[in-house]
Amino acid sequence: MAKKDGKPGRFKQILETYRLTKRSDPRIGWILLGIFVGILAIFVILGFVFGLLIYLVPLGIATALLVATIVFGRRAEASAYSQIEGQPGAAGAVLRSLRSGWFVTEQPVALNKNQDCVWRVVGRPGVILVSEGPSTRVNQMLANERKRTARFVPEIEIIEIQSGNDEGQIRLPKLNRKVMKQKRNYKPAQVTEVRRRLEALAAQPMSAPKGPMPKSARAARGQRG
Repeated sequence: MAKKDGKPGRFKQILETYRLTKRSDPRIGWILLGIFVGILAIFVILGFVFGLLIYLVPLGIATALLVATIVFGRRAEASAYSQIEGQPGAAGAVLRSLRSGWFVTEQPVALNKNQDCVWRVVGRPGVILVSEGPSTRVNQMLANERKRTARFVPEIEIIEIQSGNDEGQIRLPKLNRKVMKQKRNYKPAQVTEVRRRLEALAAQPMSAPKGPMPKSARAARGQRG
């Protein structure tokens, strides 16, 4: 049953995540069951051997649930990325799952007829331009957007990251980690100022890519927490 605020309950979220994961990982149920039964069996055997069955069985259940939950979370995250990979706007959907302190544009700041695009992220490292599309097509897009951005924040570090599957590009599952590993150059107050100054760029309309746009990275974000 949904909560009064319209958000689904935790149990319903888990079921929905499981259903979505099973689409690309059909063995997930058997894998989780095998992990749970295998770990519990080890604790039961140890309980019989040492005469501590009454203590080790509850501990075994708790441990089996914990390990199964961790495995489920990781496989659900991988499944979520695989299901949006290749769709226009996938990088933006992943970037919007970044934690607080990062500001990602709602729409691409650069877009071409092939639906390659560039997203802008503002954080303590500075301004990060993240492209999605083949290197041969996005190199010039990134260069143009760097020049455009530098006119508004000439003293701020501008970093370029290419997301994708080409050599030298960052795949979606590692994209947020790559962004967060950048050196922190500025204080939160400076980040806010940079964001404010770049709002003038955001005022220039940019149409979203045609085709299915991933709504969010909810599954990945939910399992990470």
